[in-house]
Amino acid sequence: MSEPLQSPGPRSGGGQTVERDQLPTLPHRGRATVPAVSVRGLSKSFDRGRVTALDLESLTVDLGEFVSITGPSGCGKSTLLHLLAALDRPSSGSVQVFGQDLRRLPSPTRYRRTEVGIVFQLQNLIPQLTARENVEIAMFGTGLRRGERRERATQLLADVGLVEQADRPPTRLSGGERQRVAIARALANSPRLLLADEPTGSLDADSIERFLALLERLRRQQPELTVVMVTHDEQVAAVADRVISMQSVADSPTPG
Repeated sequence: MSEPLQSPGPRSGGGQTVERDQLPTLPHRGRATVPAVSVRGLSKSFDRGRVTALDLESLTVDLGEFVSITGPSGCGKSTLLHLLAALDRPSSGSVQVFGQDLRRLPSPTRYRRTEVGIVFQLQNLIPQLTARENVEIAMFGTGLRRGERRERATQLLADVGLVEQADRPPTRLSGGERQRVAIARALANSPRLLLADEPTGSLDADSIERFLALLERLRRQQPELTVVMVTHDEQVAAVADRVISMQSVADSPTPG
């Protein structure tokens, strides 16, 4: 059962676990003592305020929690993820991630490189690079050596079932394969916050199961990994600790 966005409920549930080899990980960045995500009075509008894309009273996501966000197209789900990733700035309100006020970040690029992994709806892969290089590029500036980056990229591609396609560019991959590369890239920097926008939308059933098993394994290895996932798939949403249902701006005075 889903719940309204402005009234987060208790954490519950969990998914199946699959034992696999542990990935080489980045250095531990220390335990946070505040919620992973804290949003208050958040809004985003366009066209000089004529179009409201997001109007959110409050949202709190606990450290290590896995939250699925569902709702109709155009209700602001992707806008919320973009704000959490510091890819855009809110029109009003506050958004804090691990206690950092994202409006006052000295370097949004560094924040995304060290704290956040993003699975974009349209993948955003670099066509001139191979699948492995697309994953490796997310680790630049993380402190891993070249060989370590290659090892981690290869393991992540194996985890999403693409190790044999590691040397192919995105133009030689199917839509589902490109999405799996994007998932591997999002996990490459050992993020504390994983933001996923329809990560399983172009995947077949076997690939969805593999992705969810990988996610569960990473959560066991990294108890502080916090996941916020947007999805239209009710079965995928149900594996989360909490499902939040957003409403369209027209349907609610405090919509998402």
